[in-house]
Amino acid sequence: MDVRLRRVYESPSSEDGTRILVDRVWPRGLSKDKARLDEWEKDVAPSTELRKWYGHDADRFEEFTRRYDAELGEPERAAALDHLRELAQQGTVTLLTATKDLDRSQAAVLASRLRDSG
Repeated sequence: MDVRLRRVYESPSSEDGTRILVDRVWPRGLSKDKARLDEWEKDVAPSTELRKWYGHDADRFEEFTRRYDAELGEPERAAALDHLRELAQQGTVTLLTATKDLDRSQAAVLASRLRDSG
């Protein structure tokens, strides 16, 4: 399963495959044309409360991951995750986020879950 991570602000690559934004909020200053998304899967994003609590504080990433995993078990998010899994089984998927620290983002957690299930 080829699941990749990229910032949505980076120029698209021919190797991206299906480009999916996994943020709940649309990235600031980015037009929909420039983003060149195939999908915006905001239902798989962390809750607003969790996102605000985390605040991309590296010291909170482990706890964020634990809480986000719990949220991914909720029916709406679980269905969205299943949809991502189906897409990833069909070919390359690139999970896009506005976050600067890709390794400590919800996209990284999602990519790990998708790779573990493949």
